[in-house]
Amino acid sequence: MEIRILLVDDEPLLIESLEIILNNEDGFKVVGLKNNGKEALDFIRSEEVDVMLVDLNMPVMGGIELIEEVKKINVNIKIVVLTTFYDESNITSALKNGANGYILKDSGKSAIINAITQAVSGNGVLDNKVMEKLTGLLKNKSETDKNESISVDKTKEGNNHIGSNESEDVNEIIKDFTPRELEIAKLIADGCTNSQIASILFISEGTVKNYVSNIYDKANIHDRTQLVIFLREKIR
Repeated sequence: MEIRILLVDDEPLLIESLEIILNNEDGFKVVGLKNNGKEALDFIRSEEVDVMLVDLNMPVMGGIELIEEVKKINVNIKIVVLTTFYDESNITSALKNGANGYILKDSGKSAIINAITQAVSGNGVLDNKVMEKLTGLLKNKSETDKNESISVDKTKEGNNHIGSNESEDVNEIIKDFTPRELEIAKLIADGCTNSQIASILFISEGTVKNYVSNIYDKANIHDRTQLVIFLREKIR
């Protein structure tokens, strides 16, 4: 079964080149080239699409708004951001609106192909530079929250008591993992797919899915991309 791909970017040379590259891959079929978000929305209302590769900075309707609107129309369409921008605002807005992946245009052919394949499989894919940016943001947030928690507790208790903070809560979550769940969590943090984890640990993919489901529940996270970010920050 072919993966139907829609390319959305206002750089004609880029998407025309991508069309040639992707159509030469077994199992891939580019079903449309669109120059802005509005054109893309009109297309998916009448045509079947599995994955969209979306730029962010486009005329008429940009990528951030497009992601949000696509998910309203068909939540099953996977969206991979393909852009040159990896600032905090664009990354967090894209992921919050439902992007399934975020890679940069200098990633190369294999990274783009992998991102499409992983997105269809239900896995989140983040460029290494994007992951580093997010990890830094999470560290800063964690430190800020921790300091605020300590400050509030000192005020309330006359410096005699410091209550539990986010870091302690996270440690409790990690401690609740079984040895096998922790082993799988580390592989998830390294970016391994369920299939790759199954091969590494010599267990079935179905068994891996069961463990991953338990990890989702214990971490109270239900998105693969967010889980990877969480685990990279806490256990690597």
